[in-house]
Parts: sequence; structure tokens; C-alpha cells
Amino acid sequence: MIHWLIDAALRNRFLVIMGFLLLGGWGYWALLTTPIDAIPDLSDNQVIVFTDWPGRSPQEVEDQVTYPLTVSLQGLPGVRVVRSSSAFGFSMINVIFEDDVDLYFARSRVLERLNLLAKALPTGVVPTLGPDATGVGHVFWYTVEGKGVSLRDLRSLQDWFVRYQLNSVPGVAEVASIGGTVRQYQIDVDPNRLRAYKIPLSTVVDAVMRSNRNVGGNVVEGSGTWAVVRGLGLIESTRDLEEVVVAAENGVPIFVRQVADVKLGDAFRAAALVKGTEEAVGGVVVARYGVSTVDVINRVKEKIQALQAGLPAGVKIVPFYDRSSLIDRAVHTLRQALIEETIVVTIINIIFFFHTYHLY
Repeated sequence: MIHWLIDAALRNRFLVIMGFLLLGGWGYWALLTTPIDAIPDLSDNQVIVFTDWPGRSPQEVEDQVTYPLTVSLQGLPGVRVVRSSSAFGFSMINVIFEDDVDLYFARSRVLERLNLLAKALPTGVVPTLGPDATGVGHVFWYTVEGKGVSLRDLRSLQDWFVRYQLNSVPGVAEVASIGGTVRQYQIDVDPNRLRAYKIPLSTVVDAVMRSNRNVGGNVVEGSGTWAVVRGLGLIESTRDLEEVVVAAENGVPIFVRQVADVKLGDAFRAAALVKGTEEAVGGVVVARYGVSTVDVINRVKEKIQALQAGLPAGVKIVPFYDRSSLIDRAVHTLRQALIEETIVVTIINIIFFFHTYHLY
């Protein structure tokens, strides 16, 4: 058999050379298009379902949210196992599929089943899918820094500007914010004032909820034209909250400022980002499943450079963790090893073919 192969190769040298060139071209194309990462992804083929139900105990979350979702998701095609956990006001379900199931097919099946289960869950509970990424998808971290700028303002800048811009980069599944303090309107109700006006707390809550919205009306026709009627009521400052009408007594309105103190404050937080010895505001860029990590990081860096011009004076985005340096070192080591192997194999083949040629 070996003699026949050698004889066939020597008699059809043109076909052998063409096959070698085609194989080399296909290998070069694969080298350019293969996703590159330095960390092997050994995670399960899974879809994560998050469900928030604030203020509820783990037992309530387990009975009314986690258990119904877990039982229903077990019947999906290709599901290997469903793992779930319940915490205070929070539920997380990991739906693990077989390895040969496409991730986006699995996500579409899970989302389809969640739409059918919406009516069986408590009012206001909406399950959401986690990002289409894996546990090794955290490829780039950064901090938003500015001398003299408060953590609250930096976090607002990260949440409402930087995060959305970076999330539009191709290959990015999610940009998560971390650190700083989240700005919120706080209404400190005085129970003594409520008692004096004979107003229950629920009335204040309903009034504030109903006031923070825009409404659309009909149109008014005049002089052959239509004028659109709209009601603008979105809250833009603490003064808008103070002017919300809670109730009325003998035709006299009672405002929120008469029963409570309104101010800007910080939302409750359970963690912080510390860089060196000081707190900082940052973000985590999560790459999509199956993309080339080094290409995503390069596109994120280019986007950050473009964003610098739109940031306030003195504020800048500083890389905090960059996996591209690790990937470059790993690729350099692999390239060096492949070049050495290629040279050795080529020399051996040349010697072998010359020896065979002299024999013939």
C-alpha cells in the first residue's frame, strides 16, 4: 500500500502539488477566521433564567417562581438537566442542554416556554434570559475616572452613556456596571404628618406612581389643522416630586412636600469596586459565545478611543483588565512552536522525496 501511494504521488506530481496548495490555502483561511482565546471554554451548554421578586423570602420564591419554571423547562428538547437556586427576592435557573444543541436554538426554545408560563407566575414577575455568553466571557474591564467628580456622577455617566455605547460593539453580549453609587429619588414620609392629614401611606405611593408618566390624548381640529394633545408628567427633579398632589381637603390640594421630605440619595448597594486604596466606578465587557475574543477587545478599545471626546472634562476611561495581552503571548508561543514543527517536517519530507527519486 505504501509503495503504491509513493508511486502514485511520483507519477502525478502536478496533482500532488495542487492538492498541497489547496490544503495550505484552506489552512491559512482557517487560521484567519478561527476564534482566538487564551482560556479554554469548558463550561456547559446552558441558558440562564433570572427572575426578580423583591421583598420575598427564599421559600416564597422557590414555591411560586423557581419550582414552576424548573418543572416546565425540563420538558424542552435537548435538555440534559435543570439546576435552580432561590434567594431573597431572586431566582436563578440553569437550563443545561446537550453539547450538540445550538446555543441560540436553545435560547429561543427557553424564551418560547417562558412566554407560555407568564400567566402562571405572580403579578409583576417577569423572567429574563441571561446574556448569550459563558463563564469565561469577561474579557475586558475598565474604570471611569475623573478627579473631583463624585462616584454618583461617574456611575450615572457609566450607566447612561458609556455602557450603551460599548454594548453596541459587534461581539459584545453585555456591559455590566460595577462600583459607585446609583442615584435615586428618595421620599422620606413623616408618619406624624400623614396622621394629621389622615392619609394612608398607600395613597402617597399610588400618587407618586401615577404622576411619573406621559399620557397621550386625541387631537384638536382648528383652522384645517390638527393639534396633538399630550400630557407630559415624567419626573425630572425633586421639585416635580414635591408638587405631586396626594389628596385634597375641602378643595385644597395636599402635596408630597407637606407630608414628606424629598431629596436625591444613593440606592442601597451590597458591593463596591476598589482600585488600589480608593473606590472606583467601572464596567465589565462580556463577549458573546463563539466570537473571536481578541477581535472583540480590539473593537472595544477603538470604541473607547472614540468615546473619550464625548466625556466631560477631566473624565477618562482607563482599562482595568485586558485579556488581549494574555492572548497575544499564547498565540506567539503557539506560532513559534508551529513554525519549528513546520520547518522540521518540511526538511524531513524533502530528504525523503530526494531519496525516493534517486531510487527510481
